[in-house]
Amino acid sequence: MSIPRPEHPNPQFARQTWKNLNGDWQFMIDNGRSGIARGLYREDAVFDGTIRVPFCPESRLSGVEHRDFLAGVWYRRTVTLSEPETRRLVRLHFGAVDYHAIVYVNGQPAGEHTGGYTSFALDISPLVRVGSNTVTVFAQDDTRDPRIPRGKQSEEYDSHGCDYTRTTGIWQTVWLEFLPHTHIESVKYYPDSGQGTITVRAALAGAGTLTAAVFYEGRPVGRHTAASAGGGELFTIPLAETHLWEPGHGRLYEVRLTYGDDAVCSYFGLRSVRLDGSAFRINGKAVFQRLVLDQGFYPDGVYTAPDDEALQNDIRLSMAMGFNGARLHEKVFEPRFLYHCDRMGYLVWGEYPDWGADYSRPETHIRFLGEWMEAVERDFNHPAIVGWCPHNEVWTYQDRPPYRPGLVLTYRMTKAADPTRPCIDASGWLHTETDIYDIHDYEQDPAALAGRLNRFAADGELADPFAGPQHYAGQPVMVSEYGGILWRADGSGWGYGSSPKTAEEFLARFAGLTAALLANPRLCGLCYTQLTDVEQEQNGLVTFDRRPKFDPARIRAILSQKAAAEEEPPDR
Repeated sequence: MSIPRPEHPNPQFARQTWKNLNGDWQFMIDNGRSGIARGLYREDAVFDGTIRVPFCPESRLSGVEHRDFLAGVWYRRTVTLSEPETRRLVRLHFGAVDYHAIVYVNGQPAGEHTGGYTSFALDISPLVRVGSNTVTVFAQDDTRDPRIPRGKQSEEYDSHGCDYTRTTGIWQTVWLEFLPHTHIESVKYYPDSGQGTITVRAALAGAGTLTAAVFYEGRPVGRHTAASAGGGELFTIPLAETHLWEPGHGRLYEVRLTYGDDAVCSYFGLRSVRLDGSAFRINGKAVFQRLVLDQGFYPDGVYTAPDDEALQNDIRLSMAMGFNGARLHEKVFEPRFLYHCDRMGYLVWGEYPDWGADYSRPETHIRFLGEWMEAVERDFNHPAIVGWCPHNEVWTYQDRPPYRPGLVLTYRMTKAADPTRPCIDASGWLHTETDIYDIHDYEQDPAALAGRLNRFAADGELADPFAGPQHYAGQPVMVSEYGGILWRADGSGWGYGSSPKTAEEFLARFAGLTAALLANPRLCGLCYTQLTDVEQEQNGLVTFDRRPKFDPARIRAILSQKAAAEEEPPDR
């Protein structure tokens, strides 16, 4: 059978020497979490089922479709390695495993990882052999544990409201990579769109000669070569041609990196992001963010797109309706999706699935912060990511207020790790320290929404429903959730407000709400809830199976009206 999701999972850092491990694995449910005691990691252990990786066992595409809670699951498959492959460093990569993964190779412990949304890799070189090798994975999860962020995974048996089908275990690509002992560990790109340069920070293992060759549409436009003793190298490459990354235009530069016998294909986009008063600027130009909420759920794959085309199609659907980007909501999206955002010039905010955790406890923030910093590190190079948003609607947990120093720490750690992008500390409700002061407003009456914002437009005084615990200090403002209009022919499902009776009534309400935001000169962006229906939540602009509910051109005409914030002052 063909391998599901056969494409390279990370075009930002790709070697040719890799092997995709997606496909059929042996599988076992272990709700008692007794598998280690029973020796399920041993090569001769007996498994009673199969699963199609990388799809989670709750999904149809996995072939399992187990919808009840799963406390523990086991995976196993054999991999044949050649003698040349075993002479190299062998790394075992996991795109994501929810939530705590313990990995064995040939019956021996290979490593562990905590966190259900970020990628990790293990050096399994000492454990492999020529010929047949056994890879075994135990994943344990508890959606109802208040120390574990769950995002939009339902903590009840059924999906309800805006919580949906759960994901347990492996849900992104698993692959092997074969590296020479002298190799490139990682690279970070710092573009300077004003000077037309790219600064590169490379982490290197072993001594050798590093070459970074930059191309644009196949033409060589820059090069750096230098000997290194290993460790870290920092250098700047002037670019012979300047092509700016901007909304709707990816214009990516290709980078070919070599170090000894190691070769990596990579890319970057030349762009800057900065805040200027109330303006959000890309390459110095004021850009009004016309975003849509994208939750990244699929009818047959749950958290995992069925194929690469589905990832691209979600972006195309959004852009066809006039959106220039998305909040990647309550989920860390896979690098392959971010690659398509990069090449299509699609603005995105990187978020984290923080719902379900008890942020009144200091220890929860520490657990959260570890995985969040992994996400920031992994996705740093994507030009499409124009901001970070680690938390969403943090308020109370069982009447206990959040531990505010933990929120401040997350914001400051994010800024220390990435000073090149703005950070929203906690979208929508409680702000502690933030670069953009965003609000959520699901008012369904356009006149009422405009009236609430008129005073802010006139004198900069923001009507904040949570004033007291927080204070607006003059930051740029965006309405990062609005609309959410329930729309289904029979009026059923979950959404905000009463369902319009006709498509024309829906479009009139959508137009009125959107116009109230576009007309406000102090807003730097909007985000409509949401791109697609998700299960019982029926407020998408397209259905869960990605059929437009309305003529995309009608939505585009409404969104494409010029925003007041895009008007430059006369002295600029």
